[in-house]
Amino acid sequence: MEHLNATLECKFAEGGEGMIEGFGSVYNVRDLGGDVVLPGAFAGSLSSGRKVKMLAQHDAWEPIGVWDEVAEEAAGLRVRGRILTETQKGRETYALLKAGAIDGLSIGFRTVKDRWDGSTRLIEQAELWEVSVVTFPMNELARIDAVKAAGMSE
Repeated sequence: MEHLNATLECKFAEGGEGMIEGFGSVYNVRDLGGDVVLPGAFAGSLSSGRKVKMLAQHDAWEPIGVWDEVAEEAAGLRVRGRILTETQKGRETYALLKAGAIDGLSIGFRTVKDRWDGSTRLIEQAELWEVSVVTFPMNELARIDAVKAAGMSE
């Protein structure tokens, strides 16, 4: 499985503790590894109906919640979900996000189709496995833009 970090806006949504949303991947942005995800790259994977996992730091042993919505938009891959604060890792992740100690998202995927433009790999089609909350996103723009907890203002 490959990992790619991309530009992200993620915030805690009004109306529920642990709700987060943002972009797990933004199209046409070159990351530090030289990869660019192209628009439509996840269409086939999303149409399969397979659930995209929410993990902590790409660790398959650390699921921290569920993505309720994963969809492609013009700008990139939009995700909305819930961190499960009933679990220890969920509570820890939620607290770290609210404090601003961690502030990124990153995708885990398998490349299905790509091509090269010089030293840049253009990812045309990918099988999306997971979107993780991460400390150090490969794409330097992959940061949480705002944090909002239930009943609180930004």
